[in-house]
Amino acid sequence: MSYKQQYAEILHGVIGEELTLEQIEQLIEQPKHEDHGDLAFPCFMLAKAFRKAPVMIASDLAEKLENPLFSKVQAAGPYVNVFLNRSVVSREIVGEVLAKGGEFGTSEANGKTIVTDFSSPNIAKPFSMGHLRSTVIGNALNQISRKKGYDVVGINHLGDWGTQFGKLMVAYKMWGEEEAVRAHPIEELLKLYVRFHEEAETNPSLEDEGRAWFKKLEQGDAEATELWTWFREVSLVEFQRVYDLLGVQFDSLNGEAFYNDKMQHVVDLLEEKNLLIESEGAMVVDLEVEGMPPCLIKKKDGATLYATRDLAAAVYRHETYHFEQAFYVVGGEQALHFKQLFAVLKKLGFDHVDGMHHVPFGLIMKDGKKMSTRKGRIVLLEEVLKEAIDVAKQNIAEKNPNLANAEQTARQVGVGAVIFHDLKNERMNNIEFDLEQMLKFEGETGPYVQYTNARANSLLRKGNYDGSAFEGNDDDYTWGVVSMLNQFPVVIDRAFARREPSIISRYVLDLAQSFNKYYGQVRVLEEDAGKQSRLALVKSVTVVLTEGLRLLGVGAPEEM
Repeated sequence: MSYKQQYAEILHGVIGEELTLEQIEQLIEQPKHEDHGDLAFPCFMLAKAFRKAPVMIASDLAEKLENPLFSKVQAAGPYVNVFLNRSVVSREIVGEVLAKGGEFGTSEANGKTIVTDFSSPNIAKPFSMGHLRSTVIGNALNQISRKKGYDVVGINHLGDWGTQFGKLMVAYKMWGEEEAVRAHPIEELLKLYVRFHEEAETNPSLEDEGRAWFKKLEQGDAEATELWTWFREVSLVEFQRVYDLLGVQFDSLNGEAFYNDKMQHVVDLLEEKNLLIESEGAMVVDLEVEGMPPCLIKKKDGATLYATRDLAAAVYRHETYHFEQAFYVVGGEQALHFKQLFAVLKKLGFDHVDGMHHVPFGLIMKDGKKMSTRKGRIVLLEEVLKEAIDVAKQNIAEKNPNLANAEQTARQVGVGAVIFHDLKNERMNNIEFDLEQMLKFEGETGPYVQYTNARANSLLRKGNYDGSAFEGNDDDYTWGVVSMLNQFPVVIDRAFARREPSIISRYVLDLAQSFNKYYGQVRVLEEDAGKQSRLALVKSVTVVLTEGLRLLGVGAPEEM
């Protein structure tokens, strides 16, 4: 039970039935200033029932709130402020962290499922920095959801269908060389894709040829199918290298093509409910009442669209996984598409749509512009990760040349720097791509948090920590660390509720800063009776930092 809940129970015992326990808990605040205590209860809602001014009620309540949990109770105007007994509370908090280890902050399994649609690169195109955000935000949300007790199904909804493959086939047949593509698949296919669009500017008939080849693919033409299968297979091999570097895994690689034979089912459902209407030769679902443009289901030529496919995917996933919630980690520019998707599902009578959420995010910009595969303005993610690892290796070679597992540590630090740089930003913010800034090993960075954790682990080794309990302490630096540790479960709850991994990132930065202040002021390894108790606090910090980084998909080396 949190201290906020305990304070609510104590207050409820004094106030009586004028407010419910839940109401009291919701009213309790955390004061902005430390000298106003740790928790504050505003008395305004009691004024009518008690027929007294809130200031008088606060004064009366303060006199009746003696409890070993509090070192001081203070009426401050209309508020009843309590100061927690630091020694008692710090023993309890650190004791719980040490007892639970990495399970601290974990909710019990609830038997419910969350399906996450994330990453979803287009095959036959490079895995660029533009794909980083969906991949790492989705992966972090999966870890946070598991921490909250959910079963998670991670789906990589690959972009493996569409007119672009017809264009690529035309480009390959006109200018491609099999040997070159086999040697450097994605690099060569990208060159062909960019060249197609350059040539099409002066020769628009190429666009018609691209559409014709895609139609052949849709109709099951042997040559088109063979080329498409080849492009898909070589892409997945390339993508897997990046996913291995990032430590990201999926439960399903069912992309757009998987739903080719499942879309008619959705069209039939829409027709059964009389939701399909004709508009300029196309079939649409009218969403005027919902304040949106119509959702296009079938083009004039009968071809299905992105929305048809996503409707089929939503129906299939619910039938297959019986999810309680579904997250679509897709850029903010697709907001209207998902509003339309959810509105159509609602019209179809799918009540579970209330648990379906578009999780939008801002762009990674290059020189203030959106990255574009078509124009060749991209930065390859694999190259960025490898460069980050190289920088980490150089740092290790300079600062700790005898480090064991230097290769693995460099990978954790380099990749962690890239992931953390993304996840420390609120997801709706645009991020300017800046490799130098991303790889800095001081300030608000992943390596700073990792180094803090490694330093704490070093103290445990030097001090021969023996597993002793924390005896409690009430100095400001110790209390600063303990207060941060106490917030971890609440931070997880908030990050999950808002689908916002940056809440965890900001938290581990704050905990690292709080610990570094403590380390700068307290002689942790001084040989006295309190040494093992201080090391117990240090140990609890390593537990929470390691777990916080894990939730973000970032490694936590014990030595750096």
